[in-house]
Amino acid sequence: MARCGVHLSDLYCFHYTASNDEIDKRNGWDLYSPAAEYHRMGVPCQGWAPTTLNHSYEICDTYPQELYVPAAAPTKVILSSSKFRSKGRFPVLSFLHKNQAALCRSSQPLAGFSARCEEDEQLLDCIRSANPNAAHMIVVDTRPKINAMANRAAGKGYENEAYYENIKFHFSGIENIHVMRASLAKLIETCQLVTPSMSGFLGGLEASGWVKHVRSVLETASFITGAVAGGASVLVHCSDGWDRTSQTCALAQLLLDPYYRTLRGFQILIEKEWLAFGHKFTDRCGHIQGDSKEVAPIFTQFIDCVWQLLQILPSAFEFNERYLLILHDHVFSSQFGTFIGNCQKDRVDLRLSERTYSLWGYISSHEREYRNPLYRKDSTADVLRLNLCPQSIRFWRGMYNRFENGVHPREPLGDLLAATTEHTQSLSDQADFLTKRITWLKAELERSNSKKGIECDNRILENAQQNGENEESEIGSKEGVCVLGVSEIEESLVSVGALTLGDEGGGEAGEVVKVAPDATFINPSHLVQGTRRLSAPLLRYQSEVCVSPAVLSVALDWRSFRNIRECSCSTPFDHFSRKHHCWRCGEVFCTRCIDKKAVLPGHLSLRPVPVCHPCYKDITRSVSVDTP
Repeated sequence: MARCGVHLSDLYCFHYTASNDEIDKRNGWDLYSPAAEYHRMGVPCQGWAPTTLNHSYEICDTYPQELYVPAAAPTKVILSSSKFRSKGRFPVLSFLHKNQAALCRSSQPLAGFSARCEEDEQLLDCIRSANPNAAHMIVVDTRPKINAMANRAAGKGYENEAYYENIKFHFSGIENIHVMRASLAKLIETCQLVTPSMSGFLGGLEASGWVKHVRSVLETASFITGAVAGGASVLVHCSDGWDRTSQTCALAQLLLDPYYRTLRGFQILIEKEWLAFGHKFTDRCGHIQGDSKEVAPIFTQFIDCVWQLLQILPSAFEFNERYLLILHDHVFSSQFGTFIGNCQKDRVDLRLSERTYSLWGYISSHEREYRNPLYRKDSTADVLRLNLCPQSIRFWRGMYNRFENGVHPREPLGDLLAATTEHTQSLSDQADFLTKRITWLKAELERSNSKKGIECDNRILENAQQNGENEESEIGSKEGVCVLGVSEIEESLVSVGALTLGDEGGGEAGEVVKVAPDATFINPSHLVQGTRRLSAPLLRYQSEVCVSPAVLSVALDWRSFRNIRECSCSTPFDHFSRKHHCWRCGEVFCTRCIDKKAVLPGHLSLRPVPVCHPCYKDITRSVSVDTP
């Protein structure tokens, strides 16, 4: 991963330019609107209202400008509470459930051994009172209680139960950033064993404690979910409220609200809980040279937790494993400006939306790669309940061993399912088109048979007239049926390329033009006896101009992924690069070679689908694939 220089301006994102203008620089920066997101939750409402006290980051420079607080809380109470909380991070609304239970977040109080702030107590009481369905609320301290008690010696600590009425307290036991950093280091060391053995790997995995820590974070999120779903408001904090608090609040909302389990919803969740509320991405990810003790895999652990949920409930999430990997990697790559800076104020000062690209803009142009083929919107309940027995937590091989040869199956199951789903969609769309076309042809024939006089294909007659055959045509009437002469039919079929004569009609056939859907076709049964021999080419021509081009525009068989080691452009396929099918020819290509979309005539929906560069050039009949 990229770690460049000692200044943020040295990072890659400030120098990166998207090739071929594949994404607009502005795309993605307006994804998250606090007003719109909180309005979706039903805020403002009777119990909650926005406040402008932090509009210029005056109260807390690591909080966003837009904050929501209890409507009954006076300004004086909010200001005093901010002075009593570490880094000024006073309790604010993070999520409002439809049962009116609120999920709030803050930092630890500066309580020490005996300090007290009546305004802070009053603010928590306002949070409790904003929920009319519960007489108490819960404060979740995500730290081990012994750590919280140790912080008292530094003048910090946790709420004194004697001063806060109608509140229940819960300690979760999630370790601090130093423990997590050491844990991941041991895990990576285990994964990089030169001569790994079963006992060595399992022993190293156990010694690292990483899986245990992941389970601890999930258990805390599950506890918060149960409390909020049960109707009680919850306040979550750790030490400064930007590490463990971000993890558990985001995971709890992922379990509480199905919207956050969609591609767009998950991005908004990260924008709100991680970016807006000030997780220190620059420090934690080591984007620039600084204090190594500030580096910690907090976001990596969060992504691991989300992957665990994806394994437990695969049909509940619209995104797939590849989406989590690309998100995780670009947090560290510094290619996009989305995760640069430690808080919202940093990003505003750096003018990232003007100077860099957004990761969300890139993802929006590649959403097809990140969709989970198993996702079913209504397959699970709104609130997800977890069974976090030890055997349900797994080692994420796709993250920590993804570059090891021979570890993974030949083709990832998710990619095979996605390809099968896309192939099925293509064939279904074509089947709908053919069904409609056959129905129309049947109706045309029935209409022709039921009429007294049958009109001929206007285009064929016009061709005959242009060839000077009008005088030679013998058009008679037999039982009210329009009859065509042999020479007229023969010459007309030759002129449109439906029939090739030997010595008489040699030469190149003319360009075949599609027959309009409302054109009337010649019914071969109405030909005079002498022209019966022309009925076969006539039928073949009419079917070809009406159906064949559409059938040939869609690949019926898609090439198997098996044993395809590189793209036609010589780009090798590995565990990190996905293979894609061209919907027109069915061949396999890399992401760069299938970045075009076109409408295929054989699809009823006429929606643009992925095609390779040669097919795109053929469809658009352009000199270059870059020319529309």
